[in-house]
Amino acid sequence: MNFDFYADLATLQACPTDGTVPGGLASGFVDGCTASFASNDICAAKYDVELANEKDKQRRKELQEKKRKHEVAKNDARQCYMERAQGATLQLPKELDLDPWLAARLYADWIALEVCFELLTPWYSKDDRPFHVLDNPVRKDRVFGVPFMAAASWKGMLRWACRMQAGLQRHLEEDKAFEDWIDPAWILQLFGNEKAEEDHERLRQGALVFYATWFDKIGFEVINPHDRSRRAGKQPIYYEVVPGRRPKRNDPNGYEDGSTGTLRLLYAPWPGMTGSPALAEWLPKLLEAIYKLLTKYGISAKRTVGWGTAQIKKWRAWRKDTPADKPIEAYRRDELLNKLGLGAGGGS
Repeated sequence: MNFDFYADLATLQACPTDGTVPGGLASGFVDGCTASFASNDICAAKYDVELANEKDKQRRKELQEKKRKHEVAKNDARQCYMERAQGATLQLPKELDLDPWLAARLYADWIALEVCFELLTPWYSKDDRPFHVLDNPVRKDRVFGVPFMAAASWKGMLRWACRMQAGLQRHLEEDKAFEDWIDPAWILQLFGNEKAEEDHERLRQGALVFYATWFDKIGFEVINPHDRSRRAGKQPIYYEVVPGRRPKRNDPNGYEDGSTGTLRLLYAPWPGMTGSPALAEWLPKLLEAIYKLLTKYGISAKRTVGWGTAQIKKWRAWRKDTPADKPIEAYRRDELLNKLGLGAGGGS
């Protein structure tokens, strides 16, 4: 499989410059741009080696011109990918129903939640694709090339946000080790135990089921590290991202909408689950953690530079008898809790 793939890449001699983006951003077009970029990069590097050993001025001039042509071709391949990827509409084939939502088939003690949000800053998670025209491609589905945030990523980040809600930061500020932290009952109920726990008898599955979040836009950010001594930029580093809200180029008072996404959760206690805290005990805490995760902490891999923050547009919930096309909706989480009969949860 790998041999056939790389043998096929070797036959690609030029960057594809016309037609639509085939297969989303998973193959075909991406492979063509990447192969063109890589082959020209290799040639430019070879001329670099020759230039290091060449003394004749005329010959050096010829080598520099040849290197320049490959550098131009390399940058053209990258620019071709960036321009066409930015203009592509990316989505899963709806007819395949690859991401079914179970809101219409709930049991009495189940509850389904949706949180619709708009990105204010770029979202980024590094793709594991080994061969790409960019050093930092955003994570995409391998078959359809659609950017997404995995369900496992949501679970890890939201568990951390719930721990912060339960006092983890205060625990660490008191110089206590993270290993000494004990999750309260409501977090164990939702997320279960960590897999690394040695006491296998205490291992339990959480009641929350997470779904992936799919995005339909691609954008690009450039980070230009500066040399501290010279205070000058080095080689720019390109990041492929899901774009956030940004000012319009010709209108300083307006802005372009950021990409939208939906966090979907299903609370589904497994049969025989005992000691479950009441809904009124854990749901306000969970909604507060979701709010802080999206609006304050961020959900991107580069949260420390402010990436991945969002504005929550709407909260939705379904109970057993809630029609699938008529969810319980609210613009604030306290409003949603009131509609669910759980009292005010505070916040917005």
